[in-house]
Amino acid sequence: MSEKKEHLASPSPLVKAIKEAYLSGEEDEALQPLIAVDSSGQPRGRFTDGDYVIFYDIRGEREIELTESLTQKDFSRFPVKESLHLNFVTMIDYHPSLDVKVAFPSEGPLRHTLCEILSQKGMCVLKITESEKAAHVGYFLNGKINRVFPGEERVIIPSPHGISSYASVPELSACKVGEMIVKKSKDPSYQVIIANLANVDVIGHIEDRKAVLKAVETVDQELGKIIEICQQQRITLLVTSDHGTVEEWHYKNGTINTGHTSNPVPFILADFSLQEPKAWRLKKEAELQDVAPTVLQLLGLEKPMEMTGKSLLLNAGVKQTGKRKILLLILDGWGLREEKEGNLIAESNTGNFDRLWSEFPHSRLRASGEAVGMPAHAVGNSEAGHLHLGAGRRIPLDRVRIDEAIKEGIFFQNQTFLWAMKGAQQHGRSLHLLGIVSHYSSHGTIRHLEALLRLASSLKLKRVFVHALIGRRGEKPESGSAYVEKVEQMCKRISTGEVVTVMGRFWALDREENWDRVEKAYRALVFGEGKKVLLW
Repeated sequence: MSEKKEHLASPSPLVKAIKEAYLSGEEDEALQPLIAVDSSGQPRGRFTDGDYVIFYDIRGEREIELTESLTQKDFSRFPVKESLHLNFVTMIDYHPSLDVKVAFPSEGPLRHTLCEILSQKGMCVLKITESEKAAHVGYFLNGKINRVFPGEERVIIPSPHGISSYASVPELSACKVGEMIVKKSKDPSYQVIIANLANVDVIGHIEDRKAVLKAVETVDQELGKIIEICQQQRITLLVTSDHGTVEEWHYKNGTINTGHTSNPVPFILADFSLQEPKAWRLKKEAELQDVAPTVLQLLGLEKPMEMTGKSLLLNAGVKQTGKRKILLLILDGWGLREEKEGNLIAESNTGNFDRLWSEFPHSRLRASGEAVGMPAHAVGNSEAGHLHLGAGRRIPLDRVRIDEAIKEGIFFQNQTFLWAMKGAQQHGRSLHLLGIVSHYSSHGTIRHLEALLRLASSLKLKRVFVHALIGRRGEKPESGSAYVEKVEQMCKRISTGEVVTVMGRFWALDREENWDRVEKAYRALVFGEGKKVLLW
């Protein structure tokens, strides 16, 4: 092998820096910002006035805060650079208040979701969760609409703040959420209560076995209290989930899987409004889209024509006396898997869930892949899960839309992308591509980054900088270095772009108003603050 080939085959300075960070105990998700610098020590590719930025992430709710800091003229959460005007593009709609251009805008509001129908029927709906899942029971469950429907109320319990890792508090705020559910279940004002217990999903993303077991058992303990109040108040209890997580906590090679799974999730109907709470018969297998039609049928309401999901109830003739009150409880991240090996739900003490599952009518719901509007074999996630729980129909997600646009060539004719790239070219400004580097993340994929680089190459752009966010959720250990290396090779192959920033998604993708984290990401992108890495 020639000396030149050996040089090209060796890891780049950025990849070496990531691997050195691993040795010092850092992980991908919270990797401190790495900044590429030139021979004089000056950071390369920082955001400067007049530059064009494409934030190519999808999903959106974790991207809002960083976008606000980079685009709002009156931003005041932390000090920002004066007179920094960026021509900013987001891949999809993150929030209507943002001053950005959107490459793939929403195809219009999703009408006649579960919550909208209940509102139209004059029912009072109460939603209870902790702040980690506020967007899911609000924005996503309502059909990706930033609106509180008439008659809808929300109680959001703050998740723990000021801690370095949720592993130290696997209970999160579940006890307070449970207390609120018990309290509000006694209030006759609400005919429907929708609640989320976040622990299994949130803690399941952390590589800490003890914490995960505690999270599962905390949820089960709160479930026991909720069962008791539903029995006392004669409430119809529906227990389900949005996707699986810790029931498959190991890859086949034995390494830990901190991501989501493609396993089914439970649906249990414990109708304590009846003299015989077990009288219902349910379909054995179905999809998340079938939950909303089931709720409507239990309330005696017709489903709208837009809801193509079908009720899970097989014996619609079951009768009750009085008005039914429903509690829909979402055990976030609670999947079903027969195998015991690597199944942390099976290893936990889950007596309350096990009793419900064994004694009451139940179904297994598909919560991944095409059943939730995603590519075949894709794992589920909280956004798709809550969206389909509320929509009562299959909704093609943004990733599918964008993948199809690339396949059909429409992506390369997108007027918003062309505006940004031609604007950078005509005005002699830099183009920045910011986003997650992963094949599997619900926030985006390097395939979309590759398409953007190909488009920039076709337009012969000279100054194209990639700012890579890495994170381990669902990835194998230390996968960030491999992804960055792939992006660098991609840039060489396409002859466009260079990676100049690498940081953990923990800093850039926040949704809890942890502005100190967002500030770190901002200062890395704008001022080049972080560990300096000298390029070749």
